[in-house]
Amino acid sequence: MSRPDPHRDSRRRAAHYRTSPDETGADDAPSRPQLTPEQQIEAAIRRGDFDDLPLAGKPLPHLGTSYDPSWWIKRLIEREQISGVLPPALALRREDAELDTYLDTTGSEERAREILEDFNRRVIEARRQLQGGPPVITALRDVDAEVEAWRERRRVRAAARAVEEPPPRRRRWWGRPRG
Repeated sequence: MSRPDPHRDSRRRAAHYRTSPDETGADDAPSRPQLTPEQQIEAAIRRGDFDDLPLAGKPLPHLGTSYDPSWWIKRLIEREQISGVLPPALALRREDAELDTYLDTTGSEERAREILEDFNRRVIEARRQLQGGPPVITALRDVDAEVEAWRERRRVRAAARAVEEPPPRRRRWWGRPRG
């Protein structure tokens, strides 16, 4: 009786495949139980699995900071750029801090009044809500005083622009169009 060729016997080939690393570096079975973790890492390095990772050569972010139990939700909000999830009291505080800058972008007094009246309405509504959370300490805005301050800021900006702009150049008589 002749001995079977080990390359022809499917069981022997399967055993050989399970026990020997692939010469080409291709690893069809990523979790070979007989390979040590160090060997698996070396095989992954040879295949190039660790090339071009996003943080290659950089320190890991948030490493060494103190433990925060809500770290995952803060990173989710940062990564997904989620906004508008503040309780009404905190959202109104933030809006109050940015309200003058927002008013300066409006072009008319009527629009500035609408914005201020809407802000005051939302502050009053938030004070009426008893849903818990931080207290509403945002003060109401005096519409007339705020509009007057808005006008003054516009005057100052217009004066600053007038100083910055050079006077228009006079055209010489020979450069004027003939009519």
